[in-house]
Amino acid sequence: MRQGGGMRAKTRVLFLCTGNSCRSQMAEGWARHLKADVIEPYSAGIERHGMNPHAVRVMAEAGVDISRQRSKTVDELGDLVPDYVITVCGHASGHCPVFPGKAKVIHVGFDDPPELTKNMPEAEEKLAVYRRVRDEIRTFVEALPGAVLASETEQMARDAGLGQIVMASKSGYVDGMVDWQDPLYQKIMAELPPGAKPSDYITSLEVKARKT
Repeated sequence: MRQGGGMRAKTRVLFLCTGNSCRSQMAEGWARHLKADVIEPYSAGIERHGMNPHAVRVMAEAGVDISRQRSKTVDELGDLVPDYVITVCGHASGHCPVFPGKAKVIHVGFDDPPELTKNMPEAEEKLAVYRRVRDEIRTFVEALPGAVLASETEQMARDAGLGQIVMASKSGYVDGMVDWQDPLYQKIMAELPPGAKPSDYITSLEVKARKT
């Protein structure tokens, strides 16, 4: 991403959900923990519901402290201009505000632990739901920013009237590009942030689909 003529080291990603209490907070926490070298993460909600204590607990179990994060609305982000807005619940996807600049909005839905567990007693059964969603969000964040490309590609295929879409990452192909002598590729390599790998910014996908 470019800013002021130079390459900005990190991609700004805003995780958005209804109340910024659980799923979006987990996503922000995982992004800070796993992808701090390539992603500048934020989270917010259409409303502000406060931090969910079960989300804080299960993230702490996984070694990620989100207790210092705070629940906030999009308006409280001020003049933030994200590169990507990732909605993690259906309500946020349907009520996503308009952001300045060229922010791309992508929906990647996850189950809502508070809703799924609202009639469960305060016991391990309830926490198990939070842990499952926590781990699913981690898997998604681990694949960023390439996972964003996959989501965009799938949506483009659906918009083109295709179905039965199957995508597979071709990580070996990206690794093999290190030996290429293409000038543009070499320029990208030269501007990668310290410690970053080509696969952090370049993703190759094999897409199979059928006309519906």
